[in-house]
Amino acid sequence: MDSDAAFQIRTAGQVGPTGRPLPDFPEPAPLTSHGPARIIAMCNQKGGVGKTTTTINLGAALAELGRRVLLVDFDPQGALSVGLGIAAQQLDVTVYNLLTERGHDVHAVVQRSRVDDLDVLPANIDLSAAEVQLVGEVAREQILARVLRPVLDDYDVVLIDCQPSLGLLTINALTAAHGVIIPLECEFFAMRGVALLVETIEKITDRLNPRLQVDGIVATMYDGRTLHSREVVASVVDHFGDQVFHTVISRTVKFPDASLAAEPITTYDATHKGADSYRQLARELIARGGAA
Repeated sequence: MDSDAAFQIRTAGQVGPTGRPLPDFPEPAPLTSHGPARIIAMCNQKGGVGKTTTTINLGAALAELGRRVLLVDFDPQGALSVGLGIAAQQLDVTVYNLLTERGHDVHAVVQRSRVDDLDVLPANIDLSAAEVQLVGEVAREQILARVLRPVLDDYDVVLIDCQPSLGLLTINALTAAHGVIIPLECEFFAMRGVALLVETIEKITDRLNPRLQVDGIVATMYDGRTLHSREVVASVVDHFGDQVFHTVISRTVKFPDASLAAEPITTYDATHKGADSYRQLARELIARGGAA
C-alpha cells in the first residue's frame, strides 16, 4: 500500500486537529482536458506564516494529481523562485518586467521547475520597485490579471505567492484571483491580522472583483504537543467555521530542508507526513471546488 493511501485510511473519520471528523478526500478523477486555470492568491499580510511553503508544496501536490500548475512569485524576496531552484537574480526578465513594460511575452518568462507540470513565473528584488511605478497607471489594480491572461488556457491552477503586506501588489493578486487561501500560523498574534485581511478581501470583492471568494484558511506550523497550538486552531474554527480547512500543516524541520534542496517536500521526502498533509490539502481543495 502506498503511503498516500495509508494516510487516507489512517485519518479518515478520525477527529482531526480542528476538532472535526476528518472526511475522506478521495483521489480526484483524471482530467480529460486542461484550462482555463482557476487563480488562487496565497495571502496573509503577516510574514512567516508559511505562504511560500504552502504555495510550493500545494502546487506540487496538485501537479501529482494531474493538474497543470503555474506558481507566480509575487514577493520581491523571491523565496518561491529560489525554493524551486530558479536563479531569479540572474534573469533579465521577470514578473516585474511584465508588470511595468510592454512587449514581453509571458510564455517566454515562465520557467520550468524540476517537477512535472509545475511551472514558475519568477520574481526577484526588482519587484520591490513595482508598487511605486504602478501608482500612476490606469486600472493599476488589474495589471497582473492582464499579464496572466495569455497563459490561463495552459494551466488548471495558478497559485500566487503574495508578499506579506496589503499593498498594491497584493491588491493586484486579489483582483486577478478567483479565490484566496489564507495560511495562518498556529500562534495567537497571527490571528490578529486575519480580520483586517478578510475586510480587505470584502472591499476588493465589492469594488474590483465580484467573483473573489475565500477558498479557505489553512492552519500551518501546528504543534499538537502544545496547548497554545491547539487553542489557536480551536479559536480559528470558532470564528471561521467551515472556511477552515480540515487539513492542518504541522511544524517540521523537513520543510526548510526541502527548501534548501530547492524542491517540494513531495519529492524531497515523498513518504514524510508533511508531504502527506499537502497531498491531503490538494485533495480537499479539489473536493471543495477550489481547483479543477
